[in-house]
Amino acid sequence: MTTLLIADDHPLFREALRGAVQRVMPGVHLHEADSVDALYALVDAHPDADLLLMDLNMPGAHGFNALVHLRVLHPQLPVVVVSAREEPSVMRRALDHGALGFIPKSAASDTIGAAIGRVLDGERWAPPEALAAPGIGRDEYEVAQRLRELTPQQFRVLQMLGAGRLNKQIAYDLGVSEATIKAHVTAILRKLGVTNRTQAVLMAGRLSVDPETMVAPPEEQD
Repeated sequence: MTTLLIADDHPLFREALRGAVQRVMPGVHLHEADSVDALYALVDAHPDADLLLMDLNMPGAHGFNALVHLRVLHPQLPVVVVSAREEPSVMRRALDHGALGFIPKSAASDTIGAAIGRVLDGERWAPPEALAAPGIGRDEYEVAQRLRELTPQQFRVLQMLGAGRLNKQIAYDLGVSEATIKAHVTAILRKLGVTNRTQAVLMAGRLSVDPETMVAPPEEQD
C-alpha cells in the first residue's frame, strides 16, 4: 500500500490536498505534519514512506533549507514541493535543491494526480516553465553543500539563530546547557566557513525564497 506524507501548516490546504490525493489514489495511507520539527519526526516514524508532499513555508522552514536538510537525512524519500509560490525561478530552485517535483497549489486534482504518479514511477515532474528557467548559481549551490554538512541538531540550532533566538533561549527550548549550544554554534561557524552567527544566518538566508528580504539577528556577546 502506498504511503504519502503531507507537510503544510494550513489545515484547510492539507484537507484539500488529502482529498485530491485520495480521489486519484484510493486506499493510500496519509500522514501529516504542520511544522518542520513535526515533519522530521514524521519521516523518522515512517522511513519507508513512498513520497513526501511539502510546502516551502511553514514553522521552522526558511525557504529551501528544510528541503536540503531532508535530502541529506533521507535521500531515499522522494520529495515534491507543493507551494503557492509559482514563479518559474522558485520552482526551478526547488528542483535543483533535490525535489523530484513541484506542484503549484493552484493545480487541478487531475494535475496533482498525474504529477504524483510520475514521481512515484521515478520520473521528475514540474510545469514546463520551471524546467525552462535558469538553474541555481554556483554561490547558492555551494551554500547548500555547506548546509548539508551540519548535523540535525546543528541545523536546528542554525534555524533558531535565524529566528533571533539567543543561546540561552535555544538551550532552554532544546533542554540542553548553554555551553552545549555554544559548542554547536562554534561547529556551525566552522562548517559554514564564517566567523560569527550573523554571517551564518545570512549565509543560510541565501536559500530563502526571497533572499533579499533576509534580516540577520544582532551578534550575541559571550
